[in-house]
Amino acid sequence: MNSLLELTHADIISTVEFNHTGELLATGDKGGRVVIFQREPESKTEPFSQGEYNVYSTFQSHEPEFDYLKSLEIEEKINKIRWLPQQNAAHFLLSTNDKTIKLWKVSERDKRPEGYNLKDEEGRIKDISTVTSLQVPVLKPMDLMVEVSPRRVFANAHTYHVNSISVNSDYETYMSADDLRINLWHLDITDRSFNIVDIKPVNMEDLTEVITAAEFHPHHCNLFVYSSSKGTLRLCDMREAALCDKHSKLFEEPEDPSARSFFSEIISSVSDVKFSHSGRYLLTRDYLTAKVWDLNMESKPLETYQVHDYLRSKLCSLYENDCIFDKFECAWNGSDSVIMTGAYNNFFRMFDRNTKRDVTLEASRESSKPRAVLKPRRVCAAGGKRRKDDISVDSLDFTKKILHTAWHPTENIIAIAATNNLYIFQDKLNSEMH
Repeated sequence: MNSLLELTHADIISTVEFNHTGELLATGDKGGRVVIFQREPESKTEPFSQGEYNVYSTFQSHEPEFDYLKSLEIEEKINKIRWLPQQNAAHFLLSTNDKTIKLWKVSERDKRPEGYNLKDEEGRIKDISTVTSLQVPVLKPMDLMVEVSPRRVFANAHTYHVNSISVNSDYETYMSADDLRINLWHLDITDRSFNIVDIKPVNMEDLTEVITAAEFHPHHCNLFVYSSSKGTLRLCDMREAALCDKHSKLFEEPEDPSARSFFSEIISSVSDVKFSHSGRYLLTRDYLTAKVWDLNMESKPLETYQVHDYLRSKLCSLYENDCIFDKFECAWNGSDSVIMTGAYNNFFRMFDRNTKRDVTLEASRESSKPRAVLKPRRVCAAGGKRRKDDISVDSLDFTKKILHTAWHPTENIIAIAATNNLYIFQDKLNSEMH
């Protein structure tokens, strides 16, 4: 049913991403490393058993840098990884830290050339006078080797911290977003990008919001969406103007004046936005809720799901320990019928859009034993009636948080990053809600 892939204790996972087939899964960590896991083929002796994910390749993507002009350290932490659709035998992925985006090629080699005329076995150049006959080099089998090589480095285009990268459906371009600007890049051109959104005010004292996430539409290469710290979503169409400062659609839920508090603006900030696979819906996550929006209805979300409403009474202490600024991601399943997002205490939530059922599950050592079945968990609000096995909101561990999750593009396999552990759960028979 599940497996736990443990990384070294100091390496907190900062991003998780399946490739387009789900055969590969990449994680990035705060140490600037990318670890790629590959799904093993199904066992012939157990035809119904799904393949496990095992380490395929590990490489150092980013190193710590120093900006001497601004006297700023640039962290090596990987903020995002995005796979390019596979065009040939090699795989390509983009990884970014706060400033620099890199394109990596991941390829396999299981043969090596032998029998050079001008080189010996060690690769040294021979003395030409000793070469008396010509031979045809041949390819000999060798142990499989996975090679990872940097193909492009896209640098010097962001003044602020990069929070998102998204590959366009034309497979030629991608965008990168920081707090105030979004840039459009061609995958073959590294020395220039095109600025498509700029919300930086002339006077920084007038700054009221920042960009928190951005993503291209999965099918229409001219459309993209970006979210803001004010809880709004802006859909932009690159056919309308070169600079997309004027959005095509603005998705915003009117605020209830009676519910307004000191924390209203902080908890309404959108931490993640994802198009559905169909391209019809948007999934967003703010601090307490996950929302599904219909592209055809801007006035309010189609669905709102309470992720951990029991924390509403705890906002003051969550503000004091900075947890209120945590950025939780969200994910769709392959058919857009179930959504998933993380919470505290190593809990993660799933919501079935059709049946309206929801479940809280825990990524823990106990649940990571092979074929162990995940038991639903329930959190009891302060002062509420507690049932057996309920967890009190006062005993939640806020240092254990699931910020990064990913769902296999077609199957019921999920990847959950819990601090420095990667959990992979798969559903053998039923849907996630059972």
